Amino acid sequence: MTSTPKGIRYSFDDAWLMAGTRTPFVDYTGALSDVSPIDLGIKAARSAVAKAGIDPADIGTTIAGSMAQASFDAYMTPRHIGIYAGVPVDRPAHLVQRICGTGIEVLLQAAELVNRERVEAALCVGTESMSRNPVAAYTHRSGFRMGQVEFKDFLWEALLDPACSCTMGDTAENLARDYQISREEVDRYAERSFNRALAAQEAGFLAGEITPVVTETFSADGFNDRGIRLPRKVEQVDRDSHIRPSSFEALSKIRPAFGGVQTGGNSSAIVDGAAAAIVASRARAEAKGNRPLARILAGVSVGVPPHIMGIGPAPAIRAVLEECGLALDDIDRVEINEAFGAQVMACARELGLDEERLNVNGGAIAIGHPLGATGIRIATTVARELQRSGGRYGIASACIGGGQGIAILIENPQAA
Repeated sequence: MTSTPKGIRYSFDDAWLMAGTRTPFVDYTGALSDVSPIDLGIKAARSAVAKAGIDPADIGTTIAGSMAQASFDAYMTPRHIGIYAGVPVDRPAHLVQRICGTGIEVLLQAAELVNRERVEAALCVGTESMSRNPVAAYTHRSGFRMGQVEFKDFLWEALLDPACSCTMGDTAENLARDYQISREEVDRYAERSFNRALAAQEAGFLAGEITPVVTETFSADGFNDRGIRLPRKVEQVDRDSHIRPSSFEALSKIRPAFGGVQTGGNSSAIVDGAAAAIVASRARAEAKGNRPLARILAGVSVGVPPHIMGIGPAPAIRAVLEECGLALDDIDRVEINEAFGAQVMACARELGLDEERLNVNGGAIAIGHPLGATGIRIATTVARELQRSGGRYGIASACIGGGQGIAILIENPQAA
C-alpha cells in the first residue's frame, strides 16, 4: 500500500470544532442496553450544545450517524436528535452511514457545509446500540415455508463481507500475515491500550469528555416526551465500563477468535454509546467569547481492497497529509481506531508511525467501538489531547468494512 490514492478530499478555511462530548461507553448487554440509540444521541447532543455555549437556534442542520436499525423509529434518528436537542423545527437533518468511519464522515460533511457558508453551525452526532442490534429475517414478508424459517443475528452476520468471503476478523488476520505480526505482539499492544486507558481514566482525562447518563425525560414543545430509563438500582452511568486491568499474561490465555492472532481481548470491545460535537464558523464559535476546541483543516476518504480493509487508515492518512502539505513527523498525536490489534499495528508499520504518538489515552480495545459514535469520539479525544499536551496537529482515522479508510486532520488553535 505504498501509493496514495486520490479518494475524496476536503480542505477547509473556516471550520471549527467548538466542543465534543460523549456518553460513557458501556459493555454490550450492560446498563445502556435497553436505551434507544436515538435517546443516547439526544443525551450526547444536548451535552455538546451546552458545552459549546451555543444557542440551538443558531444551528443550521443536524447530521447524525448510526449503523444498525436498533429501534423501530430508527428512520427518524437524525430528525429526532435535532428536535429534542432544541434545534428549531425548520432546520433539516440527515443520516450518514460509512460504517466505522461514520463519525468522521459526519464531521467532514458538517465542516463542508460550514466552510461553504451554507450554515453557521452544525450539530454532529454518532450513536450506536450494539446490544439492540436485531435478530432479523429478510425473506418472510409473504409468509413462512415449512423448514425454511430463518432468523439471524444481525450483529454477527454484519461482520461478514461476502464480496471477499472474509469476516472483519479475517481481514485483520490477513494483515497479521502480511506484516508478520505475532500473537504476542498483538497481546502486548492490547495490554498497552488497556494501561493507557486506565491511566487516562484515573487521571480524569476521559471524564472531561463524558456526560453522565441518568434516568431522565427529554421534552420538546409540541411533541411527545421521550427519554432514558436506566435499570433498577442504577442511578447514574459515568464511566466507560470495559476499561480494566488486563495483563499480557491474562490476555495471552484467551483463545483465538478467527484461528490466528485476534481474540476477544485484543479486538475492539462491543459497547453501547453516543458522541456529539458542534462544528461552526469561527465567527459563530467566538460570538459569545467561546474558544474553539480545534480547527478542522482537511479530511480524506479512500478505498482499499476489502480483504485487507483494516489498512485503510494508512493511505487515508497519507492522502490527508498530502492535501495539506504536511509530513507525518509534523503530526503530534494520531488516533487510529483499534478495530483489531493487528489491524492498527499494520497501519502503524505501513506508515512508519512512532507508536508513542498513537492512541496515547488508549483506544477501542479498552474503551470500546460503538460503530457510529467512534469517529466523533476519537476526533474529540485527539483535539483534547493536543490541548493537554500543547501539540499543534492531530489526526483521527478509521478503517471501514468493505475496504475503505477515512482520516480528519485538525489543528490546536492555541499552538498555531
